Amino acid sequence: MDLSGQFSDTFSSGEFPRKPATYVIQVPKDQIYHVPPPENAHRFQHLSQKKAHRSRCRCCFCSLLAAIFILIVLAVIYLVFRPEAPKYSVEVFSVSGINLLSPSPNSPKFNVTVMSRNGNGKVGIYYEKGSRVDIFYGDVDLCNGALPVFYQPAKNVTMVKTVLTGSKIQLTSGIRKEMRNDLSKKILPFKLKIRAPVKIVCRF
Repeated sequence: MDLSGQFSDTFSSGEFPRKPATYVIQVPKDQIYHVPPPENAHRFQHLSQKKAHRSRCRCCFCSLLAAIFILIVLAVIYLVFRPEAPKYSVEVFSVSGINLLSPSPNSPKFNVTVMSRNGNGKVGIYYEKGSRVDIFYGDVDLCNGALPVFYQPAKNVTMVKTVLTGSKIQLTSGIRKEMRNDLSKKILPFKLKIRAPVKIVCRF
């Protein structure tokens, strides 16, 4: 582009002004361009979209590789340790505090002993805080409690004792009648529900 300049000071060839000078440069308006110039705007937008697309493809590829790596690690762990879920059974069960003849609220108490069998050869199990044990008759939650905190090593059988209590449990006349009928048959079907946070430890 052509630039025409107007100077506020003058000096001869080979000499520089001793005092600071101000120079005003005038540029014709038709020679002032935006960045990018209008004729290159479409190309700039196309290149920007292409670069963003490559970046997204690269991220997707890295995520896919990470997922494949995790699956391979999990497969190796499974083949080496062959983990299996522990098995539980109720060994001792006693009930008190339930009156099936009175409409008054009940405060039941259950003494429960659960046998936990860890059949894994290289996997130990930590039973941590925050567990909850409930006993139901039908849909009625009779009592609740928690398991003790303990560690069960590999190839181990552990007897776990806990006391579950309920307070002011109101049984309807229909539930009391149903429980009396079951009791006359010497079969009282309670449901035991256990939720326990555990931590798995693999031993090489």
